[in-house]
This record gives sequence, C-alpha cells and structure tokens, in this order.
Amino acid sequence: MIRILHTADWHLGQTFFGYDRAEEHKAFLDWLAEEIRQNEIDALVIAGDVFDVSNPSAASQRIYYEFIYRVTAENPKLQIVIVAGNHDSAARLEAPLPLLQAMRTEVRGVVRKLEGGEIDYDHLTIELKNREGEAEVLCMAVPFLRQGDYPVVETEGNPYMEGVRELYARLLQRLWARRKTNQAILAVGHLQATGSEIAEKDYSERTIIGGLECVSPDVFDERIAYTALGHIHKAQRVSGKEHVRYAGSPLPMSFAERNYHHGAVLVTLADGKLQSIEKLPYHPLVSLLSVPSGEAVSPGEVLELLSSLPPREEELSAPYLEIKVLLAEPEPMFRNEVEELVKDKQVRLARIVSSYRKESVSAS
Repeated sequence: MIRILHTADWHLGQTFFGYDRAEEHKAFLDWLAEEIRQNEIDALVIAGDVFDVSNPSAASQRIYYEFIYRVTAENPKLQIVIVAGNHDSAARLEAPLPLLQAMRTEVRGVVRKLEGGEIDYDHLTIELKNREGEAEVLCMAVPFLRQGDYPVVETEGNPYMEGVRELYARLLQRLWARRKTNQAILAVGHLQATGSEIAEKDYSERTIIGGLECVSPDVFDERIAYTALGHIHKAQRVSGKEHVRYAGSPLPMSFAERNYHHGAVLVTLADGKLQSIEKLPYHPLVSLLSVPSGEAVSPGEVLELLSSLPPREEELSAPYLEIKVLLAEPEPMFRNEVEELVKDKQVRLARIVSSYRKESVSAS
C-alpha cells in the first residue's frame, strides 16, 4: 500500500491587490506538513505552479526550500514529485535537482530530448516506493507542455491536444510494458482538461490558463489508477471521472474564487489499483469578504454595511475586502469615505468595483 498526497497551484510569492501573502502560504505549508505526518504520507505530488512568477523572489524561494527540507527531515521515507506549471520557469525549477534528490525530491520541468530528437521518456518516469522500499507506483511526471515539448501529430483537429495525447500514450505504453502486476500507474500533469470548471467573469484565472489549450480527459487511459492535475484553481473531478482530479489552489487567487473549497487530495493505492480518494479540507488563514455579498448597492447602503463590520483586532487574519457599489454618476470622494470608515475595522480593503445605473448610461 502507498499513500500519496496531491496538491498544486501554490503560487508562492503572489500578492493580492498589493498585499503580501507570505504568512498565508506559510500557514498552508504548516498545515500540509502536519497532514503529511499524521497521515503517514509516502509521496507528496505537487502538480505545478509552485511559484506565481517565473523569476520568484528570494523570500518565496526560501519558503519553498525550507518546506522541502523540513518535511523530508521529519518524514525520513517521504518522496516528493514536483512538475513545473505554466507560471514556473521550467529550467529554474529543475536546476537544483541534484541537491533536491538528496532529499528524495524529484523535479520535472524540462522535457529532455535524446540525440535523435526523440523525447526522453525515461526522464519523465519516477518510481515511488512504499514503506517496505518496494516500487509500488510508476509515476508519469509530465510538466506543463509548451510547443516543441510534445510529439508532432498530423491532425485536422487541435494539434496541441493531439500532441499531448500522443505523449501520454507513448509514456503509458512504455510504463505498461515494464509494469509488474502489483504496480499502479500514476499520471501527473499541468493542463486544462475539457469539462473542467473555471470561475466565470474572472480575468485573472483566464490569464493563468494562458492560451486555453484544452485536453480531453480521455487522454488519461483507464489503466492509469489516478491522475493528479494542476492548473485549474477549483478542486474538482474532471468530467465525472473520480480518478482524474484537480487538487485546486490552497488560497483563493481572486474574488471570483471566494467560495472555492481548498485542501489536498489523499490517494491510497494498493495491489496495482486505486483503493480510496479522500479530500483533506484546508481553511485559509485569510478569508475574502464582499460587501454587499450579492449585487452592488448604493453608496449610502455600502457605507451603512461597512459601519457594522467588527472593530480591528489582528491585521494578520483580517479578511480582504471587496466593495461593490452602484453609482448614478462618478463620486470621487467615495473611496476616501470608505478608507476612513474601514481603517479601524477588521478588514483590509482590496478593491472597489463600481457599476452604473442603466438609466444614467442611456441618458448620457
């Protein structure tokens, strides 16, 4: 038996409307470290977007490396598999691999090529061992695929989807041929699967998705016991397939993600098959608050709602505040009034979203 914890889309280093989120990320990683210890996890899989930008700050990298050192020291048999996401620099993430391997950590960012130009499929294969030291899982560790990373397939359809499909198919064929009866196959990927849900009216998440290249979940053959995906921030199973899942992001990346459920996925494999899937819920250190919670209201109503907010106690856990106001005409002083009113409240003002009454628009 082997117990695997699936997480993704940490986005270390992200700032939220100008606010630093380092303490929020540290709180999540403390929680994750405790879940690894309590659940006696054998392998941690991080399915991409470790960092928010390709050139992360020294502080963000420190948080990342301290976590790896800590959990591998606390759990002497823990293995870690990390693939690069579209926000990560593939080469930068993989550069310290020789040092990380000393901590039982494997990183796959770059799709390497052999002399003839063929993809080095062996490099994308990682064996995961159970507590007895037996290789119980063959892991297909595939990073975010850019043009040139996947086989060229002649098709009248989507060349990206067909190229990705072909890469996974060739990799699976190799793994299936060398697989022993009691070994399970695990796929890791950072991509957008057809049928996955993303937040509506959310520019930031659509930007994160990039070119919106969709890949059919049928790419992940039934012979694959579990597919650990990253890229989409909403934790979900894909197209009703229980064994093809997004872990989701540990923190909401925008107000459109305010009601997402966060956490990690605990996967148990035994005798070459999937035994169980359990969602481990995580409640972020800082919540998001919209005033009002529904549609925008008048400035007077907004100010009245804000006046009833609780007084400031501790800034570290104060929710990020989004205000939705409905205006008849521009009100330059409104922001000043809001800032004055919330400065002693248990919130941090993130943004004010203004909309205008239809009649005022048509009259102009």
